[in-house]
Amino acid sequence: MGYLNSVLSSSSNQVHADDAPVSGGGLSQNGKFSYGYASSPGKRSSMEDFYETRIDGVDGEVVGLFGVFDGHGGARAAEYVKQNLFSNLIRHPKFISDTKSAIADAYSHTDSEFLKSENTQNRDAGSTASTAILVGDRLLVANVGDSRAVICRGGNAIAVSRDHKPDQTDERQRIEDAGGFVMWAGTWRVGGVLAVSRAFGDRLLKQYVVADPEIQEEKVDSSLEFLILASDGLWDVVTNEEAVSMVKPIKDPEDAAKRLMQEAHQRGSADNITVVVVRFLGDQEGSSSHGGSG
Repeated sequence: MGYLNSVLSSSSNQVHADDAPVSGGGLSQNGKFSYGYASSPGKRSSMEDFYETRIDGVDGEVVGLFGVFDGHGGARAAEYVKQNLFSNLIRHPKFISDTKSAIADAYSHTDSEFLKSENTQNRDAGSTASTAILVGDRLLVANVGDSRAVICRGGNAIAVSRDHKPDQTDERQRIEDAGGFVMWAGTWRVGGVLAVSRAFGDRLLKQYVVADPEIQEEKVDSSLEFLILASDGLWDVVTNEEAVSMVKPIKDPEDAAKRLMQEAHQRGSADNITVVVVRFLGDQEGSSSHGGSG
């Protein structure tokens, strides 16, 4: 299936020794952005969060692909999405010409391929996805579930994705129109089971829990400072504004991601915690930062 080799080579950045946090980062070849990530099982005994940070070339364009995938019912769905979503996306014939429709298609295709691959499994794994695609001066954020993307623009924290929760009016309506129901079971849940209303996988709830992403486009200009992608292990205990103000003074995005992860842990987050920070380097900063610690 072609992707086996890439699976073998890319799975190494996801190995967690017991519960040791991992972190890392890099810089784009064109010096336009730097990125860092930090990921920890936190207080959980198992790790169901995955992340992907990838820089690729498509039709001569440098493309940044960043994602946070928070699994439920086991790690299989999140791991599958991490290994296949971006590969499916950059192979899409309209990736450059109609990026939004390529993203929507890649989400849908990855979801149906995962469900096909699962037919021997009796467990019902699923995963959120919060992804950011950088193409030229465009930032496209796509989201299913409750991992979240927040940008800092002109010093302000702006959420560029919406958490998909079953009690949102439009989400509840969509689920009920499809013949499902939403009920309170400690929190609002689809069918009394699942606390997110959109996800990859979740075969038994698939007609209600769709993998259709909401996509938001932002222009990359001098007012766009950085982007934070994180699983709800961060957002359950840290507000958008707090996260942005913590990242602001930290130039190195890996250090910034680690700072947020540690803060969530100290505030008692009960979940796996995964954070990706992408810093946009304006021309002035890009040309003067080569002497910095990379």
